[in-house]
Amino acid sequence: MLRGLPVERYSAEMAATIFCGVGAHLGSARSQNAQGHILGHVRDIGADARDTRTRIYQTAERQTFHTDSADVVGLLCLQDAMQGGESLLVSTVTIYNEMRKRRPDLVRMLFDPIATDRRGEIPEGQKPYFEIPVLNWHAGLLTGIYQRQYVDSAQRFPDAMRLTAAHVEALDLFDSLANDPLLNLSMRLRPGDMQFVYNHSLLHDRTGFRDWPEPDKRRHMLRLWLSVPGDRPLPDCFRQRYGSIEIGDRGGIIIKGARLNVPLL
Repeated sequence: MLRGLPVERYSAEMAATIFCGVGAHLGSARSQNAQGHILGHVRDIGADARDTRTRIYQTAERQTFHTDSADVVGLLCLQDAMQGGESLLVSTVTIYNEMRKRRPDLVRMLFDPIATDRRGEIPEGQKPYFEIPVLNWHAGLLTGIYQRQYVDSAQRFPDAMRLTAAHVEALDLFDSLANDPLLNLSMRLRPGDMQFVYNHSLLHDRTGFRDWPEPDKRRHMLRLWLSVPGDRPLPDCFRQRYGSIEIGDRGGIIIKGARLNVPLL
């Protein structure tokens, strides 16, 4: 967490430039959606969270603990909500260790390939979902990838792997541990705060929020997805989601014909 950037002094273009500049010291920016946006806008646009085409960050709903499809996700807070919208972090390794102590039979289920909905953002030649285990041992490291809403909605595809009762129980325990206040960390991003989160060993979440009635005061975060040089190797199954697993040049959502661009609004 980096605090204190005086965003109130800057235009939207200058704030975005500073944020992208800081991010460039950490890694290369990756596309965050089918439109090739390398600068994302996290705000409530009134999207329906129940719609399988909706990305949850476009709503004011609780996100639930998840990872994004890049090595690092960065946020810059331009405006915070009137109420709620706290940021939560929890260690994937801690959840694994707790599950292994309590229910080793269930933790094993999370190493099975599990279907996760792409929400309509489908790379050429790929299925409308990817099948990567929630937990992956590779090169001596435990790497996680997870978004429960998208795991659940992938069950709408008849050829996706079916979740057994044991898989559901394992996912429920995983979620329960992530939400344990003794295991997770809560923080509130204020205007000018930057947060950078390492997706491979942390899950992040955002609580639901109530926004300001005035449009110019509503909660607004800028977001970066970054590929980090010198990072850990990833197992081959991540190619389904990341396209390439080459260190320093991987991650993001890559759709044929999309050109990288930086929307300022």
